[in-house]
Amino acid sequence: MSARTKARKRALDMLYSADMRQVPVEQVLAVEAERAVSEPERQASWLYAREIVDGIVDHREEIDELITTHSRGWTLERMPAVDRALLRIGVWEILYNDAVPDPVAISEAVEAATVLSTDDSAGFVNGLLAAISHAKA
Repeated sequence: MSARTKARKRALDMLYSADMRQVPVEQVLAVEAERAVSEPERQASWLYAREIVDGIVDHREEIDELITTHSRGWTLERMPAVDRALLRIGVWEILYNDAVPDPVAISEAVEAATVLSTDDSAGFVNGLLAAISHAKA
């Protein structure tokens, strides 16, 4: 598993945890930052995970608006929490991280949805992120 894949998983864990515990993402991020200090071997994945989460916090309104606009018939609240987090990560990478090609961001999110979410989630995540990627062009 690549360092970026591990970082996406760490970012997903933080976003999901904040969502399920109904606490600010910044609070979860602070706890994880303390933990990262004691785990130098995970430094590479921690730095990118933090970049993802910080980016989502900074652009949350725009990211959520795009997800809502492209998710025909689904509100953010109706989506499984894992899907919400994966979509936010995917949208952030598509819009704000030029180092990650859109197909890679989409593929990573779809793979995670296949493993971690419902049977229908991978197709939903794929279609929504592809639509957002095409719309930005």
